[in-house]
This record gives sequence, C-alpha cells and structure tokens, in this order.
Amino acid sequence: MTIIGLTGSLASGKTTASKIIADNKGPLFSADKVVKKLYNQKKFKRILSKKLKFRNDKNFKKNLKNEILKKKEILKKLEKIIHPLVRKEMFIFLKKNQKKNFLFLEIPLLIESKLAKYFDVIIFIKSNKNLRFKRFMLRGGSPDLFSVLDNHQIKDSKKMKFCDHIVVNNKSLSVLKRKLSNIIYLYE
Repeated sequence: MTIIGLTGSLASGKTTASKIIADNKGPLFSADKVVKKLYNQKKFKRILSKKLKFRNDKNFKKNLKNEILKKKEILKKLEKIIHPLVRKEMFIFLKKNQKKNFLFLEIPLLIESKLAKYFDVIIFIKSNKNLRFKRFMLRGGSPDLFSVLDNHQIKDSKKMKFCDHIVVNNKSLSVLKRKLSNIIYLYE
C-alpha cells in the first residue's frame, strides 16, 4: 500500500489535483469534506458557537467568518476543535482501506498539522498568489478572509521542503493532468 498525501496553499487546486490523481487508482480522503460534514451538524455548530462565543443562527458560517476576521486567535481555537476530529476520520479511512494499493488523502494543512510521518509520498500543489486569490474570490470568498487564511499557513517555501513532488498549477487542466500522471507513474 502506498499512501499519497496532497497538500498546498489556499486555493492552489488541491481538490482538483486529488480527484485527478486518485481517479480509478484508489480511494480518496478529503479533509475539507470532513469539515463540511461537521458544519452541517447542529450539535457541532452549537459546540463551536459556545466555545468560540458567537451567535448560532441561520447565518452561522457568516458569523464564524466575521469572528475570524475580528479576532485572529479564533482561527487557532477553531483548529484545535476541528483537527482532532479530522484526524480521527483520517485514521478510520486508513484502517478501512488498508488492503488497497493506493490511498490518496487531500489535507490542506498536512504539514502544519505534523502529519507527514503517515505518508509514503507527499505532493505539494503550488500556484501563484494572484491566481489563488482569483480562485478564492470565485468561490465566494472575501479579500480579508483570503489574507487571514493565507497568512495563517506556513509559507510555500517551507512546506515544499517536506514534500516529495511539487506540482505548479498555474496553467490548464490538461497540463495539471499530465504532471500528475507522470508522478503516479513512478509508483505504479
């Protein structure tokens, strides 16, 4: 079994890259999907709003984003709540799929969360900041939130030192596919 992790900075194209590289090769775990499921749970929202001291109403996500923008320490508190839950799901995924040849895990904060030791191969998806900003805005983000989240991550140059492959994702989808095929070919 080869465990392959995909990581990269905010809006670098990790989700697209992970779907491409995992296609017909093995199961894919997405930390972002786990987080999205958590945010859909009423109990989780209640816990967050209580621990982070903000209103839990129909504008939950908007309220949370506003709190993050007002108080930078909220993001660290949020991560302390969410990361253990995501890590638990990651281990369940690894155990459930231990007989597969390849396992793919898309984890945005793989390096920041000190998870590198669990992977045989780590691929870093890199994009220039202007392009990442455009992608983030197209998904409904705000310039202020981009700045806060981007500055919260370790710089690309430091993260890349922990990675086996760096894929620059500034061009077309076909270029990205070709680069990822060349990498997975090394392990087949």
